[in-house]
Amino acid sequence: MTNNAVKSERQVVVSEEDDLRAQLYEFLATLLRVEPTDAVVKQVVNLSGDDTPIGQASSTLAHLAQKMDGTSVRNEYVDLFIGVGRGELLPYCSYYLTGFLNEKPLAKLRQDMAAIGIARADGVKEPEDHIASLCDMMAGLIRGQFSRSFTLAEQASFFKKHLAPWASLFFNDLESAKNAVFYAPVGSIGKVFMDIESKSFDMELSG
Repeated sequence: MTNNAVKSERQVVVSEEDDLRAQLYEFLATLLRVEPTDAVVKQVVNLSGDDTPIGQASSTLAHLAQKMDGTSVRNEYVDLFIGVGRGELLPYCSYYLTGFLNEKPLAKLRQDMAAIGIARADGVKEPEDHIASLCDMMAGLIRGQFSRSFTLAEQASFFKKHLAPWASLFFNDLESAKNAVFYAPVGSIGKVFMDIESKSFDMELSG
């Protein structure tokens, strides 16, 4: 597997709304984990939008996927996240919260992963606090792919610890990054989605 989380084949039956949430987390993870393949770029062409902020950004992304070839998208990914020495952005929780990689936020994440039963996939070099890995983990929690089903309160706790403190800032940086063309609307989608998730968790848990 190319992500950092080993998922079981077991899934729980989730509502249509939760399935859409999981799909969006998986979509973001797919685009942010590694350079997108031609097949992934072609799938993005088929996105359909609406008048919502996420829908409008999705339409823009689909248009860009149609105009740009896979090589251009992959080169953009390298400029943004890999670069020579480092990319324009470092998509890690530890970096955003401390200014350094492999710091306390990663250690806390690993503790929570162990408690939940999320195992690091073999052969993965990236630290587990990469934005794509955290999106993968949220999708797995929603779908009940880590040994059991997880309540909304448990999902909210994980989100508020490991995504809420920094993910919106990262997606905002991605939206406005110097090297971002294809990835600018990805940043828009992620930023709006993180805000929706945060507000939804607050409403559900206070109700």
